Amino acid sequence: MPSTSPPTQPPKTTPPPPSTQLPSGKPGKYDYSEVLTLSILFYEAQRSGKLPSNNRVKWRKNSALGDKGQNGEDLTGGWYEAGDYVKFGFPMASSVTVLAWGIVEYKKAYVAAGQYSNVLNSIKWATDYFLKAHTKKEEFYGQVGDGDLDHALWGRPEDMTMRRPAWKITPQEPGSDLAAETAAALAAASIAFQAQNTRASKKYARKLLTHAKQLYVFADKYRGKYSDSIPNAGKFYKSFSGFEDELVWGAAWLYRATKESSYLLKAEKYYRDYWMDRQAWAFSWDDKKAGVQLLLAQLTKKDSYKKAIKASLDDWLPKGSVQYTPKGLAWRIKWGSNRYAANTAFLALVAADQGLKPKAYRDFAKKQINYMLGDSGRSFVVGFGKNPPRRPHHCSSSCPPAPQPCGWDNFNADIPNAHVLKGALVGGPDQNDGYKDDRKDYVMNEVTTDYNAGFQSSVAGLKQLELP
Repeated sequence: MPSTSPPTQPPKTTPPPPSTQLPSGKPGKYDYSEVLTLSILFYEAQRSGKLPSNNRVKWRKNSALGDKGQNGEDLTGGWYEAGDYVKFGFPMASSVTVLAWGIVEYKKAYVAAGQYSNVLNSIKWATDYFLKAHTKKEEFYGQVGDGDLDHALWGRPEDMTMRRPAWKITPQEPGSDLAAETAAALAAASIAFQAQNTRASKKYARKLLTHAKQLYVFADKYRGKYSDSIPNAGKFYKSFSGFEDELVWGAAWLYRATKESSYLLKAEKYYRDYWMDRQAWAFSWDDKKAGVQLLLAQLTKKDSYKKAIKASLDDWLPKGSVQYTPKGLAWRIKWGSNRYAANTAFLALVAADQGLKPKAYRDFAKKQINYMLGDSGRSFVVGFGKNPPRRPHHCSSSCPPAPQPCGWDNFNADIPNAHVLKGALVGGPDQNDGYKDDRKDYVMNEVTTDYNAGFQSSVAGLKQLELP
């Protein structure tokens, strides 16, 4: 299902009083290591293609082994985007960028949690797919599976028989946002793999960077929104913010990965040209503006970028325009309310590490993530904490073990999902903390790869604050 960014802001309500508690360097009331472990398992449950022999999600099997490009190219692999089985390249790439950023910033947290190898393997499942999808220097497959056909099915991915067309961007049908975001994802991932410091990981990092550079040239040379070139994607993940933010974003990540000044010059020029210093509405798969502000502040230490990201983040603090639920969630909109708060929490933690309002921003991040883990009175993470969701809008986990049939009767059944989709963050509550654990409510109760990206990276940041 789509998880779009609306163009308008919700009304402001009175926020709760700010907390005086900060991460103290000591373990808190939630086991962040366990949450990281579970979140990585969620991404493993989303895997498409031929699963490895060490597959840890035993109720998932090989699926979509016939995924091919228009000329027969192998497009197996990658992640299913949400509760259904389309592989949408744009949100997948955005998720990888945010996850890789979290690995780069908070490697010590993953090591301490015993999840460093697992998290690198997790993002590699997606980056391997991107390499396959980049079939020519100026060609990239941005979607596999028809969203309309896919959403008409309720069942296991292993049982799919429907047609799964593939769509690509080309010079004639461009997608600057998709190509530049994928370039950002591959560049960020290359930094993460380079830091693993093995011969194999360094070789892989170089390969990722080669493709990232080619994709960025493609994005910059042929301008256009990917959702205009792939209309089926536009029904579910339309590029509302345009491609300009991704052009800055991709160049900034390539500079961080290569230290080649040409990329920074381009990022800063496009930042000025496209007015990226304006206050960001949110940070999401669609809108990278706040991420651009923070990344350039990290890379250049310039006050102008620091001022811009502080303005965007301050809007989420208790005196900003973002409304709060009575129990303390910074609530942007109903669709994916947890996602927006978690994404902002991650940016706030990275900004704090740069010396920007460390007390206020870390306190904000801790309150938001802990709300999702249980401070709200319940957990919003499947398989974790008190009263977690048991009926997420997620086809495969709702299906009983094969060969039992699975269909719309399973969707409509008011019983917990047959399998526990460990680590999945559900969409979240309404503005009054209202939430119903209902599989039919995909606005509040669907799960997606982009929901977990900022959330997982935030948890890693909070875990790192606990380390000595």
